[in-house]
Formats: sequence, C-alpha cells, structure tokens
Amino acid sequence: MVKILITNKNILTSVFQAPGRINIIGEHTDYNEGLVLPTNLDLYTKVTANARDDDIIQVTSSNFGQTESFSINQIAPNNPPTWINYIQGVVAELRENNIPITGADLVVSSDIPIGAGLSSSASLELAIAHALLGIGKNKVAAQKLAQICQNAETKYAGVNCGIMDQHSVACGRKGQAMLLDCRTMESKYVEIPANLSLIVIDSGVTHNLPDGEYNSRTDECRAAVKLLQATYPAIQALRDAPIKLIDQEKDQLGIILYSRARHVVTEIERTVAAFNALIKKDIRLLGSLISASHASLRDDFDVSCPEIDQLVQIADSCSGVYGTRMIGAGFGGCALSIAEASVTKKIVDQIRENYSKVLESEPWIHVLKPATPAMEVRHL
Repeated sequence: MVKILITNKNILTSVFQAPGRINIIGEHTDYNEGLVLPTNLDLYTKVTANARDDDIIQVTSSNFGQTESFSINQIAPNNPPTWINYIQGVVAELRENNIPITGADLVVSSDIPIGAGLSSSASLELAIAHALLGIGKNKVAAQKLAQICQNAETKYAGVNCGIMDQHSVACGRKGQAMLLDCRTMESKYVEIPANLSLIVIDSGVTHNLPDGEYNSRTDECRAAVKLLQATYPAIQALRDAPIKLIDQEKDQLGIILYSRARHVVTEIERTVAAFNALIKKDIRLLGSLISASHASLRDDFDVSCPEIDQLVQIADSCSGVYGTRMIGAGFGGCALSIAEASVTKKIVDQIRENYSKVLESEPWIHVLKPATPAMEVRHL
C-alpha cells in the first residue's frame, strides 16, 4: 500500500463511505426505463479526504496499491478505461453541473469484491462524490448526485449503465428494499422481513463490463424498440410493450431481439410481483420469482455462464433455499439466494462445501445485513 503523507497539520481529514448494492430482482430493466428492486449491501467503499490548495486530485487505491494524480482542469476519458477514470468522471461531471471542486488527497479502500455484480463502481463513484462535496462544504440532492455519477460511468468508463446502481447507493434506506421506477424516478420502500435471509455467493468468475457484452445488450434492446416503433409509435422503451405484443411481433423482431425483449418485459412484471410478495412477507413466492428471473436471464438474455448456472443448482438444492439467481450485469459475478433465516448457517456451510469442489477453493459468501446509503462517516 502506498501512503500519502499529510504535511499540513491544520487540514481536517474526513472519512466518507458508500455501500455496495444487490438487486433482489429487476435485472437489465433499468436502462429500458423499467422497474428494479435493489437493497444496499453492508460492504463499503471508504474514502479518506483532505483538501489541497492547488488543482490536483491525488488518489491512492489501497486495493490496487497504486497512486494516480490529475488536474481537475485537464480531464479526458482514457481508452481502455482504468479505475482512475471513474474518479475523473465524477470530478468532471460535478464541474459540468457547476459544483466547485478543489484539489484533494484521497485514499480509497473497499471490501466490495470487484467485478462481482455488487456495484463496486457505483459505490466508488458515490464515495468519491461525497468526499469532494464534503471537503468543499457543498451539498447536492441524493437523486441528482446519483445522476451525476451515472453520467460519469457512462462517459468516462464506457459503460452504458442504467440509473439503478447509483440511485440505490445514494438513496437506499437501511433494512429496506426500494422499488424504483427508472423512468419517473419514483420510489417505494418495503421492509425486508426478519425471516428472509439474502445470501450472496461469488461464482469466482470476474466480469468486465466495458468489454462489449453488456453494451451489446443495451444496443439490442434499443434495436427492438426501434423495430416496434415502426408500427407502434407510442413505444418509447421496452417497458411500454406488453408481453402479448412482444409475442405477436416475434417474427418481425427475430429470435435474438424477441428473446431480449421478452426477458425485459417479463422481468418488469416479476419485479412488481416481488415487491408485493415482500409486502405480504411471502418469501416462498419471492423465491419462485427469483428462480424465474434466473431462467430468463440465462435463456432469453443470455448473460449467465456455466459456473453461475452450476452455483444456482447447488444453492437451490439446499433445504431452506426458496430461489437463486445471478445478480448484476452477468457474464460472471455473484448469485443471490432467497432463504429461510433460521437455517442460514447450515445453507452457507452446504453451499461452501459443494461449490468449493467446482472452484477448487472456498467461495466468498456474504449474508446481507441492513446498510445505510452513502454518507460522511467521521472527522479524524
């Protein structure tokens, strides 16, 4: 780890943090203006921040053991992007919104697995944004800050992401899931029942979102909308198309676009049903919706992989697990199991034992606990 030496003893050091997130259901629906149901994860990106008296942002990553610096007046996207681009993007987008930014020394650390589908990038963006705002004594509404960070990821990291990750990290509530309408940005919250255990298991396969596969799915969804609009001009996004219409236009869409559209439309329906299941505390119904989501992601959206599918089978074979699915963008990352809280330890032990034979090492497993949104933690 590279350490930054603070020579000015009068500088106030502050610590800021932002959680990761899991999406209970509603995968690949956010950029289709659909509905999602995330909750925040009790794993965090933390940023220690000190103001400087020049225009330099110096960032040390404890995880990578690297230090990078740049001028706030000279920021341009790199190709291919690296971890510093996410930070440069946040700085550039804050300034684009006329928010004054000063130079800073930042030390970043995180216990969120990178490339696991747990929003490590959104967590980084929001933690950096809060740090820069905090040391400058500026404030931005949480929803606006989420939009700024989404723009930063799109423009500077090359990921055509929807708003879900940043909005959940910025606006989530402790111990609750958020039903977010990604078109209107209206949200509703529901308590996570005490008898529900959310178990996150890393498949051991790391995804890399800018490598093209994720962006190709967004392109395919747009192509499906364009074809549908020729006959149905009112359709502005896939959320506007009922499943009956998608089935009716199967030949026009072709097998690939039909499958992509079918996943999005049915996933939005499942998301609403899952929110209602949580209201009723019906975790068996929630589990069945989770399983249906995975089948759709695997077969219609084609974003699973053999390791994830095997992990899902292993988890679902455990007594007390009601459903499991891949989470995140896909092509690796983590799976989420919906389980009976009273037998969580037994389930975790069984998954660890059986999936270790696939990985040839012990999988990373995390049982979710209630988490707060991005915020300043303390002064040092």
